[in-house]
Amino acid sequence: MSALGIPSEPSPFPLDCGAPPFDPELSVALAALGAGVRQPFTPENLAARQERDAAVRPRPTVRDLRADGLFEVEELRVPGASGGADVTLVSARPAGLTGPLPLLYYMHGGGMITGNAWSVLPRLLREWALPLELAVVSVEYRLAPQARYPGPVEDCYAGFVWAAEHAAELGIDADRVVIGGKSAGGGLAAALALLTRDRGGPTPIGQLLLCPMLDDRNETFSGHQMAGIDIWDRTSNTTAWQALLGDRYGAADLPPYAAPARATNLSGLPPAYIEVGSAETFRDEGVAYANAIWQAGGQAELHVWPGAFHGFDTFAPRAALSQDARDARFRWLRRVLAQSGASSGSAC
Repeated sequence: MSALGIPSEPSPFPLDCGAPPFDPELSVALAALGAGVRQPFTPENLAARQERDAAVRPRPTVRDLRADGLFEVEELRVPGASGGADVTLVSARPAGLTGPLPLLYYMHGGGMITGNAWSVLPRLLREWALPLELAVVSVEYRLAPQARYPGPVEDCYAGFVWAAEHAAELGIDADRVVIGGKSAGGGLAAALALLTRDRGGPTPIGQLLLCPMLDDRNETFSGHQMAGIDIWDRTSNTTAWQALLGDRYGAADLPPYAAPARATNLSGLPPAYIEVGSAETFRDEGVAYANAIWQAGGQAELHVWPGAFHGFDTFAPRAALSQDARDARFRWLRRVLAQSGASSGSAC
């Protein structure tokens, strides 16, 4: 084994054909980012990379997010899990709307080791909240390795339960909540769907899983195929999972709330939107998760964007493929919200 815990023996997969080619527009954008962006996370550079991310990643203020009165925004400190620290939620909604709004409860990306709840909001508010008349709550969960499993997912669950219990105060409809996230946030959203199902907590109407981080075992074909190529490869992935799981990394009895790909029962989950790129590390675990939901009798909409690397639309937002992906997400959200609204109306 290597120092990272990655098997040093040859890959068990036939990789002679190489990796899928990147979409031409995405390839140009990736090259323009430089080699530094593709430098993998390792245990040795993790602390320095985290410090740098905290220094350079945008963290807009509440005033910035309000956008001259276009949105109502507030930061909330809510009770954490039993005996745990409080959790910060950033609550935002288009200004001037009356009546309870549907809610997107969102978890940011960053491999469980970087990122923050504020940086994702300008795009979420502009692209989804405003046109769909949707409230958004972004959760500031604790990062690894300072907080190991189950800390981050318990932060997300505590905030989710609090938001549902204080729906009237927040001006949201507790019966129309979508949980979602990107990368690590997508994995946390999948884990939250499992956790709230098994604990009998609030029931979301959908789960939006964008390039989700689901499988700590790191042994998929795409993980080997994209090693050293994808912007988030299996070296970074192993570093992040080890940071999150500590001594439990690789444990045979790891709970699905830590790594949703470990779940053996995917029945009774809300409809899922699952998106990956054909040229990313998480491709095969995302496809497998959608397939497992179907086999359990559930509903999942799966998109595999050809030639897309991990997080492609963040790095190349103007590329045609990125625009197509944003349009597909928007249509799914609009459809899920419309269906839930019709169901609520018929019940009355």
